[in-house]
Amino acid sequence: MIRLSSLFLVLSLVLAACAPSNRQTIGSDGKPLPQLYRISRSDTGKIQFRMLDAVNALRGANGQAPVELDPKLTAAAATHSRDMSNQNRPWHFGSDGSSPIERVQRVGYPGMLVGENISETYETELETLAAWMEKPDTRRVILSPKASQMGFSWYQESNGKIWWTMIMGGSGSGSVPTAF
Repeated sequence: MIRLSSLFLVLSLVLAACAPSNRQTIGSDGKPLPQLYRISRSDTGKIQFRMLDAVNALRGANGQAPVELDPKLTAAAATHSRDMSNQNRPWHFGSDGSSPIERVQRVGYPGMLVGENISETYETELETLAAWMEKPDTRRVILSPKASQMGFSWYQESNGKIWWTMIMGGSGSGSVPTAF
């Protein structure tokens, strides 16, 4: 009987060791370590509309009109996100020297560039938005009263790093940005 009980005990311990662990690794600050945020092709629409909803909630809370997702601005954002990855640096100029103004003109956007926010991170889109809202210059772009359209896209490298680009535009002639 003891032999049979011991066998069951050993067997249950072996099976328990094979079960996947749901424990999160805790960092030195006592908080869970971040998980790798992987984006699949099927997530594209969800992420873009989640960002649009969050931006419009922030704009509404600050007395600004909502913006609409614009496909031309989104195309310019996607191109710039991939280009930043190729250059391996987050900055507002393309590898060909193009500025945000030139990029929105290239895609045929008829309005005015209000501003562009960029980020190189492993964070989600909403964590990135929160970081942009903490800085006065990127916050000003998101909450600009001149903005009526938004382009938003990203490029994710195989290692998980994400290059985010948000472009805000508005109706009006010319492409003179109020902020970058």
